[in-house]
Amino acid sequence: MKFSLIMGTLGRRDEVGDFLASLQRQDHRDFELLIVDQNPDERLAPLIEQYRKHFRILRYRSAPGLSRARNVGLRYATGDVIAFPDDDCWYPDGLLTYVAQRLQAEPSLDGLTGRFVDAEGRSEGRWLPRTQILNRFSVWRGAISFSIFLRRRLVERIGEFDEDLGVGAGTPWGAGEETEFMLRGLKAGGRVEFDRDLVLHHPVKTADYGDAAIARQRRYEAGFGRVIRRGGFPGWYFPWVCGRTLAGSLLALCSGQRAQARFKWHSLLARVSGWRTGQAPRTAYPSSNHA
Repeated sequence: MKFSLIMGTLGRRDEVGDFLASLQRQDHRDFELLIVDQNPDERLAPLIEQYRKHFRILRYRSAPGLSRARNVGLRYATGDVIAFPDDDCWYPDGLLTYVAQRLQAEPSLDGLTGRFVDAEGRSEGRWLPRTQILNRFSVWRGAISFSIFLRRRLVERIGEFDEDLGVGAGTPWGAGEETEFMLRGLKAGGRVEFDRDLVLHHPVKTADYGDAAIARQRRYEAGFGRVIRRGGFPGWYFPWVCGRTLAGSLLALCSGQRAQARFKWHSLLARVSGWRTGQAPRTAYPSSNHA
């Protein structure tokens, strides 16, 4: 079973080196890494040359935007299973073997997703409490981009990422691209399982609730609101998820956690803003080149 690992990257070097080192430690060796490099310089060239002697690395270029980078990688991927590692994540030893064995043992599965912890074992978000087949309601708590491993047969039915969504898109919608991608996969009949035992590594970003965290969260929630609007959910769903966030904000305020209450309130406002723009058209896909 061959893996195609598609990684868009901009502005990072050491973190990419950590990921490459984690690939070198994998005991499953049938994989290719497709790096879609959006840096204006050659900072990654020494790392790529260092690791090319150990495993297959292909480098491409694209216009800015994480979804654009992933779409470039999809056009060149040759693996049986396709994944989308972040440029600041890393794989635990044996991860690819675990995924390969699970998919080989269950041919009816179109993919697996997992959760993550950081180097200290801390997590982020509200993950599903048990292993289960994903649906359009549970996918929000059961899939994050770098933990998604999909068989090619499903990816080919899904198509490309929505380039209006995600980090670097040049739009207000700075997240949600992988959820929108997964929702199309589920709508196409994909059978994807969230596996609680599939644990990857990634830094925890929401360590505080300051202005920088709020600005990042506003971009994320605007994307999520747009995805909900375009996802064909029943009419009760968006008020329900907003009501939960509003309740969380009020509870934090009543508990004296003013910073957290403010964070959740801004999350809610951004989500509503994204939902209101959810019917806007998509942009065209840009061209790419191989490096």
